[in-house]
Parts: sequence; C-alpha cells; structure tokens
Amino acid sequence: MASSWVSSRDPASQLAPQPFSLTSVLSLSAVACIVLTAYYLSQVLLPRKSSRKIQFLFMWHMFDAILHSTLEASFLYHTFFSWAPVPTPEDLPFTKYYPLPMTPPGVFFLSQPSRLYGTFYGSSPMAALWQEYARADHRAGGADLTTVSMELLCVFVMGPLALYVCHLLRTEKYAKAWFWMVFIASGELYGNFMTFAPEWLTGSPNLNTSNFMYFWFYLLFFNAGLWVVIPCWTLWEAYHAIGSAFANSKDNKAAGVLPKKEKI
Repeated sequence: MASSWVSSRDPASQLAPQPFSLTSVLSLSAVACIVLTAYYLSQVLLPRKSSRKIQFLFMWHMFDAILHSTLEASFLYHTFFSWAPVPTPEDLPFTKYYPLPMTPPGVFFLSQPSRLYGTFYGSSPMAALWQEYARADHRAGGADLTTVSMELLCVFVMGPLALYVCHLLRTEKYAKAWFWMVFIASGELYGNFMTFAPEWLTGSPNLNTSNFMYFWFYLLFFNAGLWVVIPCWTLWEAYHAIGSAFANSKDNKAAGVLPKKEKI
C-alpha cells in the first residue's frame, strides 16, 4: 500500500512555480483562438439585426461549448486513460511529477490501487497544457474526485447545452434561450463554489496563491473573472428579460391583445 509513505511527502514540492514558459504561451494562445472562433461564429451565424447583448451571449456560450468539448474533454480523457504505477519509496527521487494519489486514504480512482491517474501522466500537448495549469491548482493534474465529477457535468451536460443556447439565439427563440442560460449560469456558479470552497475551508492546500501569475491570472481571472462575473451578469439580464415578458403577457391578457414575438 502506498499510503504508508506518500503521507510524508509535500505535494507542492513537485510543482514549483516556473517562469513564463512556451507551454504558458501555447496554452493562452489556445484560449485566445477559442475566443476568436466564438466571435467569428457570432458574426456569421446570428441575424444582422441582433443586438450587442445577444451577440455577446452567443459568443460567450459558443466559447463555453468549444472550451468544454475540447480543452476540458482532454482533461477527462487523460484523467481516465493516462496513468502511472504508484512508485515505491525507492523510486520517489526519480519521479518526474506528483507521486501522490488525490483520493482519500483507502479510496482508489477507478478501483485501481496500483495506479495514479491524471494529466500529470500524459505526454500529449493537451496534457502539457493541464500540467501547466496544475502549477496553479494541483488538482488539475490528478484524479481529484470533486474536480473530475464537475468536469463530467461540464463536458457532457453544460457543453451541449451551451451549443443549444447558441442555436436558440440564432433562431431568435429567446424565451427558451433565457431558460437554458439561467440553467447554465446557475450550474457554473455552483460548480465554481464547489470547486474552490473546499480549498478555502482547508487553507488552500492545492492552490498556489503565492505566485502572481498563477493566482491572479490562472485562478482569479479564468475562474472568478469569467465563470463568476459573466454568469452573474447573465442571471441579472435573465431576471429583467423574464420579468418584462411576464409583465407584458399580463398586460396583453388584460387588454385582450395577442402576445407578439419576443424582442430583446
């Protein structure tokens, strides 16, 4: 059993901060390409009369869908299919990456006590991308149960729903679009809370909060800056849009007027 020796190791020692590297540049370039793709699709697919609000919502959900179906899907792939044998105490000095399981003692990912799963043990460019992010959040490199569970929802539920929202916005079916945008935004806020609340409650043992780039850019900007601020704004806009729709419906019903096509 590995638990007798791994408990004495410091996980963070395997993930010391590094200067801005080629992997960092390529990782950020990949995200930038997704943003540009989402913007291009918003210009091509939406009706020309679409408001800037609708254009931004389309762009955001297309960005969301592409990110979930590519980068985050690659995380799941490596989590389930990239692995290394649990090293013996003699092998520890030669271990390149994180030699610790990320599951509770006596609990083994996929019921495999002799294996360590995660992006740490992959060799593809996508694995390297996640290994870079794992320098900010160590859980991105292994099989942390909460992270993997959240990513399963993101890839197989939120990603397809975000793409469906883009279809609804393109076809101007705004009532249905607002419902699913509320669903997605609520899920993203809940997912962020469940991802980081355990860290806050335990002193952030898996987060690198001492490095400027990792803390302010990787953790705050890519999480609070995107998947908190934008979902909150989406819920605010949905609150007003749905409230206005109900008010108009009530007024029209009282006046005996048939409801008109929704405009935003």
